[in-house]
Amino acid sequence: MRATRDISDRDDLDVILRRFYGAAFADPLIGPFFTEIAGTDLEVHLPRITDFWERALFRTADYGRDAFAPHAALHSARPLTAAHFGRWVQLWHATVDGLHQGARAERAKAQGERIAVAMLRRLAGPDAATGGAGADGATGGGVGGTTGGGGFVPLAALELRSAA
Repeated sequence: MRATRDISDRDDLDVILRRFYGAAFADPLIGPFFTEIAGTDLEVHLPRITDFWERALFRTADYGRDAFAPHAALHSARPLTAAHFGRWVQLWHATVDGLHQGARAERAKAQGERIAVAMLRRLAGPDAATGGAGADGATGGGVGGTTGGGGFVPLAALELRSAA
C-alpha cells in the first residue's frame, strides 16, 4: 500500500531515516562505507542527520556541522564513485516513496539528488563521470530504474531531470 500523507515533522524524518539507514547498512554496495569504514553508530548519527533533514525541509533545526568532511574522510579511505551515490539516491527515493507522498517528500528526494551530485563533484572533481558503468560493470537505467547489476542509477539522469 502506498503512503498517502506528506512528511510533516521530525518524527516522520526519524522513521524515514531509520528505514533508510537500515537498508543502506545492509546494502552490499554502500553498506561497507557505513559499517566497516566509518563504523557508524546509528544512535549517535541519527540526531545529527535528522537535524540536517529537518533544517532542509522545515527550516526549524539548527545544523551547523560540516556535512562534507565525513564524506571526504570516507573517500580518502575508499573512493566514493557515481555508483555509490547512485545507489544512495535509489535507496533514498525508495524509502521516501514507501512512506510519504507530497510536496515535502518530493523536495526531500530532489534535495537528496542535489546532495549526491554535489558530493560526487566535490570529491572527484567537477568533471567526475556521473553516468555509465557502475562499480559492478552494469550500466544504469533511469532514476529509480534497476538493472541486472545491482540497480545502479546514473547520476547523469538526475542532472538531466533537474535541468529540464
